[in-house]
Amino acid sequence: MNVTNAQTMDFKNPFDSWKSIAISLYMTLIGYGVLVGIPVISTAWVTLLGFSEVEVGRVAGADLGGLSLGAVVTAIFVPRVSRRLLAIVGLSLAVIANFLCITIVDYDQVLWLRLLAGFGSGIYTAVAVSSLGASSKPARAYNAMLFAFAFSQALEMHFLPLLSMAGIYKVFIVCFLLTIPFIKWIPAYSSSSARQSESMAQESSPEATALQGIPAYVPWLCLFAIVVAYINIGAYWTYIELAALADKADPEWIGQVLTWSSLCSIVGCLFATVLSNRYGLLRPLLVTLLTVSVIVGMLVNGITDTTFFVSVFAFNFLWIFNDVYQMSIVANVDKSGRFAALLPGA
Repeated sequence: MNVTNAQTMDFKNPFDSWKSIAISLYMTLIGYGVLVGIPVISTAWVTLLGFSEVEVGRVAGADLGGLSLGAVVTAIFVPRVSRRLLAIVGLSLAVIANFLCITIVDYDQVLWLRLLAGFGSGIYTAVAVSSLGASSKPARAYNAMLFAFAFSQALEMHFLPLLSMAGIYKVFIVCFLLTIPFIKWIPAYSSSSARQSESMAQESSPEATALQGIPAYVPWLCLFAIVVAYINIGAYWTYIELAALADKADPEWIGQVLTWSSLCSIVGCLFATVLSNRYGLLRPLLVTLLTVSVIVGMLVNGITDTTFFVSVFAFNFLWIFNDVYQMSIVANVDKSGRFAALLPGA
């Protein structure tokens, strides 16, 4: 056994424990809850609160913008502030904002409350995503996260339409609060021994050797690409149900398609991993982006039950490709985990 391997075995990365990965996966699902369920939530804002489509876009933008802002703030503080403290602060803000939204339904006030809720969710989610990124195998951790998203999306699409607006907010509140008993499962800090162990393990791998010398701006380019991708994904999910209803598509059919198409993300995640193992990351990503453009473009001349079905199922299958490839690229080019905290912000 050589010296490097012996030293690596002496250190244990706390972010590799099943407890850390389990709580981080749970937190990402809850933190991204609004993003995943935005088609149903947007419709609820229109039908239950009487917001216009323009107002819904602004409220959704405030929520998701707050998510980004919270992630940026977390990226600044996570190296020197306890992750547990950051998670508590984030979930507290999200719980308070969601609680106030139960009784406050005025558009102007809801707009600011959703910004606050998104900000809290952003802090909470960034802690979880950065913890997954701090594991010794971040690409595998992110694949597990995206795989779990498919199930959470299906659950949200099925159950949220059955609830009142207050009921939706209460679900988010309870899910955030369930984190508290398990908060100690999150490693408070990334210890120097864990970083050393991870560094030595990575330096000995052929993949890490091939990635040495990558310019510092490359992770930023990856994050910018993720921002652009999520702008399009967010716009699609915010308005797809409303647009279909406006074009007289069958409401019951829409609900069924949104629910069952969520399962396509499971297949998409597995298929994306197989393709990346065979063809790398770049070529499958480029093909995915071109195909998604065609899928969205087919709705330009109007939405029918058939085009809605094809577009939503195909989009659900392929949008996960973007995440698998882009987040894996970030994990490969930046091993520090610093950029991982910015992923929810993207």
